[in-house]
Amino acid sequence: MISRRKFLSSTAAISLAFPALRCTSLDTSATNVQSGSGSRFGPLLKDPEGIIALPEGFSYKIISRHGEKMSDGFFVPSKHDGMGTLSGPNGLTVLIRNHEVVRHRPEDGPFGHDLELLSQIDQSLLYDAGTGGAPPMGGTTTLLYDTKNKALVSHHLSLAGTIQNCAGGVTPWGSWISCEEIVNEPGEGRAKEHGYNFEVPSNLNNPLVRPEPLKAMGRFKHEAIAVHPGSGVVYQTEDLNDGLLYRFIPNIPGQLNQGGRLEALSIRGNPSLDIRNFNGKNIEKGEVLEVDWIELDDVESPDDDLRHRGFDAGAARFAHGEGIFYGEMNGTEEVYIACTEGGEARLGQIWKYRPSSAEGTPQERNNPATLELFVEADSGTILENGDNLTVSPWGDLIVCEDGTGDDYLLGITPAGEVYKLARNLNGNGEFAGACFSPDGSTFFVNMQVDGWTLAINGPW
Repeated sequence: MISRRKFLSSTAAISLAFPALRCTSLDTSATNVQSGSGSRFGPLLKDPEGIIALPEGFSYKIISRHGEKMSDGFFVPSKHDGMGTLSGPNGLTVLIRNHEVVRHRPEDGPFGHDLELLSQIDQSLLYDAGTGGAPPMGGTTTLLYDTKNKALVSHHLSLAGTIQNCAGGVTPWGSWISCEEIVNEPGEGRAKEHGYNFEVPSNLNNPLVRPEPLKAMGRFKHEAIAVHPGSGVVYQTEDLNDGLLYRFIPNIPGQLNQGGRLEALSIRGNPSLDIRNFNGKNIEKGEVLEVDWIELDDVESPDDDLRHRGFDAGAARFAHGEGIFYGEMNGTEEVYIACTEGGEARLGQIWKYRPSSAEGTPQERNNPATLELFVEADSGTILENGDNLTVSPWGDLIVCEDGTGDDYLLGITPAGEVYKLARNLNGNGEFAGACFSPDGSTFFVNMQVDGWTLAINGPW
């Protein structure tokens, strides 16, 4: 087993238009904490550029924008979403970023408004070349960033021809799993089936990966993944209000393309439990539940029915599973899961899964994993629709809000106290892709609507 610090340093993120900016005046609408703890870093301050409010002593740079030319000559696609960092050469940081592009509009993709750059790509490197002369415009880009000099070194297209790449997660073996949040059959411009995960290595020598759908991991509306480093088990969320929590046990740890089995989480002694708390508290905050896992079949079904079959077989029902992240707090392994619309107020839940010491083996029956409701929002002043999340170098969760009004980056301490780390000042639009560089110095986050990636530094 490896520690959180070793995991972050073994899994590894961009300087263009602006110098680092300091916030200068108090943003009185975003100053304090919810759970009575006072802000860890102090009140948020207004930004003269009107982009992001941060505490005193913090700075940011917009390091990548939709439509800019990249090092490979292609354009930065739109709809920046999930991201992850990996260790790069010479102390640099590799940042792999999803693009949640659904439509075939050329202006959203990497090939230009008139697809003038499409001929420059080897068509075999498009997962789906499409049927109408335009491939799907989703995929990933990879950025090489120098945290010491706060500068972009390079950026390029790394996965192409996929659809609605929402989130994903890094692996301990040095790659990013990019998840399609859609289930599509061929048609309407698509030549292939969609609804899969794809692996994107951090290897910079082969910039554009040859796409291989990881079909054994299941075909459903994927959101994000997290890997349990000791066993190689991969946990997966499903972004639907009646979704499941899945895990994939690979035949060969670290080689997801070699197949494996897909399972869904069930609450021991209470099959088919609805833990969304939509109509009252079936589960109380802090309640710890023992877990079983149910093996699923026909995992590549085109009917988008895995969650229905799994629930009927005894799996628990979650409310829009989105961000998921493996970390350790106080020496305990934990996997944090954000359910964007959980709870009676539909404002979100965060669950804490503690793996078994025999995770993924028959022996876990005698030492089961547990699931605990860590946070449930009953007011938008605590949490409003938490989405992507990560564990910070100091041990707090950092959660991206995707609500209907002001969106914040929130910190959550191990005791469950919530504080505001940043506020999106640039109109309505979610934060996404929260992640830290392997050296812990730089925090990266996206403003999805604008198609911006920010690098944030501060007195962590």
